[in-house]
Amino acid sequence: QLQLVESGGGLVQPGGSLRLSCAGSGFTVRYWTIGWFRQGPGKEREGVSCISSSGGSTNYADSVKGRFTISRDNAKNTVYLQMNSLKPEDTAIYYCAALGGGAVQTMCVSGIYDYRGQGTQVTVSS
Repeated sequence: QLQLVESGGGLVQPGGSLRLSCAGSGFTVRYWTIGWFRQGPGKEREGVSCISSSGGSTNYADSVKGRFTISRDNAKNTVYLQMNSLKPEDTAIYYCAALGGGAVQTMCVSGIYDYRGQGTQVTVSS
């Protein structure tokens, strides 16, 4: 059974950092476009960042450019989201998703995916 499992969320002060992990189970992550999405309280879902299967193409929402970095470690079957300079407006449930054969723009901008995980809570507060 294909599963995506997120970890690494928590409570952090403004200006702090977190690294989220998205581990694949039951499938090989390296063949899929993987993306991170978030939904904050009272907000619409947002495509935060996506990475192609090769890792050669990435996409970032304007709100996180320069602060967040997506990467993948195919040997560990895991995709990461390094989040620096966190702001209170980054508070949300973050979940990762997988899209088979899709471009990063298709996934991040259109919000299209085939599978998604349950999510991990990120709270930025002093």
